[in-house]
Amino acid sequence: MVKVAAVQEPSVYFDLDGCLERAVEIIGRCPAEGIELVVFPEGWIPGYPDFVWSLIPSNNPGEVDQLYSRLFANAVDLSADGLAPVCEAAREHAVVVVMGMTERASEMSAGTLYNTAVTIDATGEILNVHRKLMPTNAERTVWGFGDGRGLQVVDTAVGRVGVLLCWENFMPLARAAIYSQDVEIYCAPTADHRENWLATMQHIGREGSTWVIGVGPTVEDSDIPADLVARDRIAPGEGAWQSPGNGVVCSPLGQIVAGPMHEQKGLLVADIDLDEVRLARRTFDVVGHYSRPDILRLNVDRSPQTAVTFTTEATP
Repeated sequence: MVKVAAVQEPSVYFDLDGCLERAVEIIGRCPAEGIELVVFPEGWIPGYPDFVWSLIPSNNPGEVDQLYSRLFANAVDLSADGLAPVCEAAREHAVVVVMGMTERASEMSAGTLYNTAVTIDATGEILNVHRKLMPTNAERTVWGFGDGRGLQVVDTAVGRVGVLLCWENFMPLARAAIYSQDVEIYCAPTADHRENWLATMQHIGREGSTWVIGVGPTVEDSDIPADLVARDRIAPGEGAWQSPGNGVVCSPLGQIVAGPMHEQKGLLVADIDLDEVRLARRTFDVVGHYSRPDILRLNVDRSPQTAVTFTTEATP
């Protein structure tokens, strides 16, 4: 048995240092409850940028510029070891961590941000960095497109873990890329809290014969800082919820075994048995005995995004 948890605690909104400190505190509580894997929501560091849905850049250029600048300043630079406190906490407490965050790229354009999920083993080692392939609609005003390098399932202390972010989970071929690598614990950090998202989590559990952990931001009006630009048009209003969490854990047969945890803060905890993955695949293995590789094939390009290169040629 493996004890897992979906994190339904708010980040310290648009405050990188505060988010890192809170993440370390949350991870530090896990051993007392026997938790071996924690999954944080999409964009938890430094907070999901809800302003993309509230403010149209062309109509609010000054305010959007200020919000983007604040998001950029509090994004994680992995090349500068920006997740070091989280990695150290994972190592110290022997907890596997899946962290959703805004990542500041060090390669290509220094102005590009990505919606990223990082998988950290119980040793503190970063095993995989997955950038969301297709930011959804207005998210493209702040996040760039990821590539196939992060479509990886990795061996961790708790089993084989794979991650897709939010609406990537609606992409059949992206799901197939994860299924094809013998995923046992499928993590789906999201910002979608609608009822049909829960149905998607159940469907993925049965389709992939895998355990599924879904979790979104858990944010009340009081969690949004008072000094945030255009707060009156971004925040939901006093006493209201910006995002209700809706964490859920689904079995390899598509059954909900924990949650949905709606408008509650804390950790959604569940015990999962990886043997159930094998039992579910006895009758339906989407990339095994139930597949038809003679008819259907999937090709995944894991090469990096193409960068612009410059060459200087000598003049004759």
